[in-house]
Formats: sequence, structure tokens, C-alpha cells
Amino acid sequence: MSIVRALAASMISACILTSGASAQTYPDRPITLIVAFPPGGADDTIARTLHDPLQKALGQPIVIENIGGAGGMIAAAKAARAAPDGYTILLHQDALAAGMTLYPNRTFDAEKDFVAIGLINMAATTLAARPTLPPNNFDEFLSWMKQPEQNIKFGHPGVGSFGHLADVLIVQELGIKVTQVPYRGAGPALVDLLAGQVDLGPISAVVAGPLVRSGKLKAYAVIGRYRFAGLPELKTMGELGYKKLDIDFWHMLLAPAGTPRPIIDKLNGALRAALADPKAQQTFAEGGMDPYPPDELTSEAASALLKREIKLWGDVIRANNIAAQ
Repeated sequence: MSIVRALAASMISACILTSGASAQTYPDRPITLIVAFPPGGADDTIARTLHDPLQKALGQPIVIENIGGAGGMIAAAKAARAAPDGYTILLHQDALAAGMTLYPNRTFDAEKDFVAIGLINMAATTLAARPTLPPNNFDEFLSWMKQPEQNIKFGHPGVGSFGHLADVLIVQELGIKVTQVPYRGAGPALVDLLAGQVDLGPISAVVAGPLVRSGKLKAYAVIGRYRFAGLPELKTMGELGYKKLDIDFWHMLLAPAGTPRPIIDKLNGALRAALADPKAQQTFAEGGMDPYPPDELTSEAASALLKREIKLWGDVIRANNIAAQ
């Protein structure tokens, strides 16, 4: 019995030493960064913005691999199956949280199969309206919306998107009734909103800003925790009394569960360094993507946000019988 115990202890010690050694020498080869959406979109832009400063911080090449499909679930499934050694990491966004309920046949669990490295950025969204909509401020807007004869058309970028789920949550929290009008992306939804084919829509604040200032759109509030610098007079939904609508459109880095903590810490440090890069900061600012406060850049803060939003969007999806298309 003592021989068995000694052998087991020896094996455990060897595993600990091996893990420690790999963490100390990490990284010593290229790292694959899986991006959960095709090239050309915001997620891809973020990955390519971080690419050079991350490489510099880690001292190894980073290979970007775009994998689209199923709202980012295909990419996440591949990343979840990767070895937990820090050489495969994932860039994802709010869709990961919503996907836990939208895609019941998925092969992974985001909470159990990933460990968050850290948050990257967040973007505010405006509750925007066609320019001919009568209300001129939020109080007028709310009264107008609640008139029984209104037939309000609420356009959104597609079923299961952040814009769609935010629309549904807005309707729920404000206690109003609307007709949801889905589009294939934010671009077509914006075109019809500008043309007055729909009444309302969730429009990225950086896109809406110049359109509101030029009178081509109206905007009644910011969906997000912070006001948008381009429309500083516009209050957040939380400031207007709807704290549940203090929701940001976010991006984060994740690694497969089981990745050693020293490696997660090293990746988190590299991410912080990349986010401090002046060129990256300028690119994000021009795209309307704000950095998180320093105390929210930890692995723990990112994990907590993911957990909260899995519950939040899960409740919204189930309550409204939303299904992925």
C-alpha cells in the first residue's frame, strides 16, 4: 500500500512540476486567437487592433482564425475543445451569453468550459427613432408609446442579436407593446429607420451621434452604463430609472477551462498592455468602443459579467419564446 501511495505522490508531484514549468516558460510558440465571427466585422477589427500589441507583450506570433456561424457558437465550441495550455484563446462578445439559451443543442457550457482572461471594451447603444417621430424627449416618448392607438414598429439587426434582445428588454421594462421587425444586420435596419419605414431601433452610439446632431435621427436614451461623449445630453436608461437596461455591448478574451492560473495572469497582463497601446486606444475611440475601468479588467470581473448576462439573456429569451433562426 505504501508503494502505491508513494507512486501516486510521485505522479502528482511530476504533474505539478510540469505544469509549473510550462507556465514559467509560456509562451514559447505561436498562439491562435479564434474570433467568433467572419472577417470584416467589429469583432475582427478588435482582434486585428489587439494583434500587434499582444504579440509584443507576449513575445510570440499570434495567428488570427475567424470562424463564423451560429451566432459565434461554432467558434466557441472549437475553442472549448482546445488544450488548456494558453495556446488557443477566444475573442467573443454578448452573443456568447445569449447563445447558452438560444442554442440548446450546443456542445459546451460557457461557464464550465471557459475561464475569462479579461474584458476588452464596451460600446453604448442609442434608443433611436425616425426623425418624424413626434416626441422630443424621453418623457414625451414614454407617454406617446403608451397611447393605446399606437402601432409601433421596432426594427432590430436580427433574431438573437444584442439589438433584438435589448429591444425585447426595453419593451418589457417600459411596459409597452410594439411590433418587432427583424433585419439581416444593423445596416439594413438603419436604412429603414432613416427612411421612416420603422419607428425605433437600437443604433450604435458612434453611428447615431452624427445622424442625431444633423437631425436625420432622434434619440431618447443611451442603452449602456455610461453616457456617450458624442451626445452628452442623452441620459442612460439607468439614469432615467431603468437600471436593468444599464447593459453594455462588450467583448472579452477567454481560454479553455483548466488553463493554469499563471498563464491566465500572463494573458491578462498582456491584454492590459495591449489596451494601453495608444494606437489601439485611438482605434477603439473612433469606433465608439470605450475601455473598462481598471478594476473591471480582471479575469474575475469578466467571469462575473458573463455569468450575470447568461442569466439575464436566458430569462429574456425564455420569457419571450425566442428561438435562433
